[in-house]
Parts: sequence; C-alpha cells; structure tokens
Amino acid sequence: MVLVFAESPRGVIKKSAFEAVTYGKKTADLLGTSCVALTLGSVKNAGELGVYGASKVLHIADAAFDHFDSQAVAAAIAAVAQQQGATVVVLSHSSTGKSIAGRLSIRLNAGLVSGVNSLPTVNGASLHVKKTVFSGKAIAEYEINSTVKVLSLMGNAVKPEATGAAVTVENVAATAQGRIRVKEVKTQEGIVPLPEAEIVVSAGRGMKDPANWGIVEDLATTLQATTACSRPVADSHWRPHHEHVGQTGIAIRPNLYIAIGISGAIQHLAGVNNSKVIVVINKDPEAPFFKAADYGVVGDLFDIVPRLNTSLQKFKAAH
Repeated sequence: MVLVFAESPRGVIKKSAFEAVTYGKKTADLLGTSCVALTLGSVKNAGELGVYGASKVLHIADAAFDHFDSQAVAAAIAAVAQQQGATVVVLSHSSTGKSIAGRLSIRLNAGLVSGVNSLPTVNGASLHVKKTVFSGKAIAEYEINSTVKVLSLMGNAVKPEATGAAVTVENVAATAQGRIRVKEVKTQEGIVPLPEAEIVVSAGRGMKDPANWGIVEDLATTLQATTACSRPVADSHWRPHHEHVGQTGIAIRPNLYIAIGISGAIQHLAGVNNSKVIVVINKDPEAPFFKAADYGVVGDLFDIVPRLNTSLQKFKAAH
C-alpha cells in the first residue's frame, strides 16, 4: 500500500497535497496496490483527496496537530504506516516534508529520496527514482531496496489529476507526542505560496528602490502570479525574506518565471532553472540570465514592464 501524507495548513487541503496524492495513485498502480491518504488535525475538505486517487482517507483528529511539530507528525505518520502495512510513503517536498522525512525514514527503517520529480520505475522489490542534483545541472537516478520507501515530491512536478470521486473519511487513533509548544503563529494570507505557484514575477536590484515595486506587483496582479525577489533585494530589506528565491532561498518550479532586473547569478539560477518557461527583462544584453531564458527582452524595465502589463490587461479584457 502507498500512504500519502496530505498537508493541510490552516485546515485546508492545498494543491501540493493533490499533487502528492496523484503521484501516490500512479505509484500504487505501478505496484499493483492501493493509495491511501492521511490527514492530521482540523481539516475541512479531506474527502476531496479521493478525487485525485486516494481509495480511502485516514484522519487523526487530534487538535494538537493544528500546530506543527516535526517529532509528533513523524511519529503519527510512522504509526499509521505500520498499522496499514505501507511499503511506500509519499510526502510533499515542502518545508514540512523536509523536516519530517528524515525522522520518518529512521522510524520506519526506510530508504529515503527527497525532491523526486518523476514517477518511479519498478524493478522487482526495488524502486528507481530520479531527482535533479548539482543545483539542477544533472539528473541522478536512485535505487531504493529497503522494504519501506519514503519519497518527497517536488512542487509542480506532477499535475493533479481528477480520476476518482470524493470518499468517506475514516478516523484513526494516534497521539501528538512532541516537545514543542506553539505560542503564536504568523502567516502570509491571500497569496499562493512560492513552491505551489504556477506563475512567478520576480525582481532584483535593477528596480533601484523599493518604492518602485508597484509595477512588479501590478504585473503580478494581472497575471494572478506570486511575487518573488533575488537575495540582494531580501538582504537589503526591500522585500520580505519569504519571497527570496535561489540556491539559499526557495527553489521553485513554476510554469512561467518572469525575472525583472535580475542579472542571473548562478546562485539565483540554481533555485529557478527548473521553471518550464523563463522570461528575462534586463537592460544589459550581456546579463548571464539571458543564456538561461526562453524569451528575453533587452530594455529599460521601467518602460517595458508597464507596457507589458497594459497589453496583458487589454488581452484579458478581450478574451
């Protein structure tokens, strides 16, 4: 059986969970078994996971799981995996998934590959999985021979597929035995998190001043995109650090990445080079980013970005 941990931040199942369940269902089909989803804490729409391939949804209703504790969550998932006889456990390669994957692997005596980006291939009792390495410059293939296998799935690596119907949620017992006590939680509301975003509009020091960021936000609003920035911008406190993408920030895989006034240093490219389409706007024709771009515009961003936004608004109005 394939067990998928479906994250539910603030009680809502998000796109990354639907991706993980779709991946779990396809992996289960390869293994000739079933896909079961697991949710923790207060969850509003857990039954919807059946739409994306879960044959059943297990739920641990303990409200203590509403506040994340990697020790408690890993222990609960491991307990359910052992109860259900899971041979593969699938997580999202999010901050949550990264923090529990190692603990879970140790508890289950399981082989772990984090950040996989394609479906596995089956070779007897072994699984072969692939992931990018060396900041996206190469692809490595791993063979997992352990009885139980733990995989974390990169965001936007698999498109959620509605192949089933909503299912009844079954409550199971497990306790949240962690040492962390959460006193306060502050979150960003109303935006798609960068790891889940399909369109990202990002900008760098070419903006010259944080007061100029309005044209970037206007373009993002038109495209219904999430905003991001380069490290120097975050370090200068022009933008919040949760928007920093790159090798030392958040690695993303959007369908469209628009880089405005970013030179394209290797550290930045390492976090965005898995984007399906990259558009670069820069006045320097020798900017390194153009070598990685699918489309490039050489010119003054303060002229190009407003004109691009106006054209997109007219196109959307006409269609």
